[in-house]
Amino acid sequence: MREIGSRGDTRTRVRAASALATAMVMSRTTGAFYVMGGALGLLITAVASGSEGNRTLVGIAAAVALLLGLSLLGWGPQLPHGIHHGYVAIATVLVTIALYAFPNTVGAIGIASFYVFVACDAALFFAWPQAFAHIAFAMAMCLWVMPARPVHPALPWWSGLIPAGVTFGVGVVVGILTRMASEADIDVLTGLLNRRGFDRALNGAIETAARNGQGLALVLVDLDRFRKINDHLGQRAGDAVLQRVADTWSKLLAPDQRLARYGGDAFALLLPNTTEQAAILLTEQLRASVTTGCSAGVTSWQQGESGSLLVSRADVGLYRAKQAGRNRTVLESSRQLPLAVELREAIDRGALDVHYQPIVSLTEGGGKAVGVEALLRWSSSAQPDVTTEGLIRVAEEYDLIADLDELVLRRACADAARLQETFAQLDLTLNVNVSGLELAEAGYADRVASILASTGWPADQLVLEVTESELAAESQTAIGNLHILRERGVRIAIDDFGTGYSSLSRLATLPSDIIKVDQSFVAAIRSDSPAPPLLGVIAALSSALDLQVIAEGVETEYQAAVLTELGFALAQGYHYSDSHPVSELITDLNEHQGRVGPGVSDRELGDDDLHTANGWLPLG
Repeated sequence: MREIGSRGDTRTRVRAASALATAMVMSRTTGAFYVMGGALGLLITAVASGSEGNRTLVGIAAAVALLLGLSLLGWGPQLPHGIHHGYVAIATVLVTIALYAFPNTVGAIGIASFYVFVACDAALFFAWPQAFAHIAFAMAMCLWVMPARPVHPALPWWSGLIPAGVTFGVGVVVGILTRMASEADIDVLTGLLNRRGFDRALNGAIETAARNGQGLALVLVDLDRFRKINDHLGQRAGDAVLQRVADTWSKLLAPDQRLARYGGDAFALLLPNTTEQAAILLTEQLRASVTTGCSAGVTSWQQGESGSLLVSRADVGLYRAKQAGRNRTVLESSRQLPLAVELREAIDRGALDVHYQPIVSLTEGGGKAVGVEALLRWSSSAQPDVTTEGLIRVAEEYDLIADLDELVLRRACADAARLQETFAQLDLTLNVNVSGLELAEAGYADRVASILASTGWPADQLVLEVTESELAAESQTAIGNLHILRERGVRIAIDDFGTGYSSLSRLATLPSDIIKVDQSFVAAIRSDSPAPPLLGVIAALSSALDLQVIAEGVETEYQAAVLTELGFALAQGYHYSDSHPVSELITDLNEHQGRVGPGVSDRELGDDDLHTANGWLPLG
């Protein structure tokens, strides 16, 4: 094991008295020893009798000790770890000077007891070799100075054996007891604080923050898929990864930032006087510094909160980072943003809109609507420029996503049922996005079934869209919910296909029925260049796997023609229609007999067209 370095507060190694070897504890303890020794030295110099020796020199030594002690109490936490070796060595020298020059033999023997302070300090904070060096130096000075005192009567050579022996004994006992207590707070593998030690440090940091009115941030980090390393490469390889991560991160932290191995492959980071945003930036630096993917939850402390509450909130952020696809940082803020507060109120009032964009068939002359996708629309007064993606992130971070998902799904099913009531023999599908966090919740499939039952929308006409990265998270609960939903007739679509990190071959194993090709592939279709080869591959693969394909983001007639030629059957985009409220959609479809897109308003529909409209005649 390596010894503690200049960043002693960040790392603590077993060879050092690690639980105590922090800048704050070291400076306060050593400073207290100095102040106590200096004050007692001044007092005994003032009251002791005797005219021999050098009373002035003793007083100067005591005064210097007092000043050094006050300096440590005031500025010690900012000093490097190595400076404390100098303070301990100087203490030995000052005690020796006072002992040599003290005018009274009885008082000199009392001053020799100050060597015990040196032994205690060294045993508390330094590794054994360094501690023994300081103790040996103090013993040597004691054994030399006692018989060398120029005061009558002279002391015999053996007079220093007792104070030197006591110094050695006390130092060894304090060192052993300190290490026994400290190792209970230390993770032997990495040399970092363990969970017990971190909880102790957290409680101390909370007390300091409450007293000084400073901020305090907490980060929980978990290595992604660490179990596979242990299973495939062995425990020794896993241990090496943990040690390498601990070493790398420790070098990036400031002296007052505490890193701990919180358990297994989880690390905890305590950041005094740090804001949430600064904690996020630091966490991103830590994640970028290692090749192993990791997820992190960040939070901050508020007045009156306990350490357990702070850890629990950070753990929620870590859980959300895992469920959202891993290898990311999620803020579980203790202070809700105005946007989150406003969104909460809007959800409670039902004051959010759901618009619908048609999905059209490319195989029936183009423009025939065969489905609609429900899209959340809301204008925030707190943050007018927030995007739908940003809104979803806020909902996920502030635990609003369950209520938001339920509101959108319930509203969309009710509106779709209204469409069905308006038109005869309506067989549109309804596509609704679902958050990966919701999909990973136990009972989600039952909640969907309850909404379908209450709104009357058929399960076989509902398509739930999940992004590829969320499917890649592959929690057993999420996969189980997908299987249950499909068994009940609900179809599953992989949204934004091609932009995540899962492979095409995994489509054969994922529970899905439809893939929606990301609009970036469609945007690459230009008249001055060939169509992207991957589009043809996706079309062929979907045919082989018996999956429907929907091309998103179609904006031009040329793109629609190329997609049709490649074999795509379904598409959506601004070329056909923007998203509209259900009332406008009903009017539009009613006027154009179920067709959308350029030119439909200008053409006359004959009897054959009305027949192929397939149920888009208004009832009554």
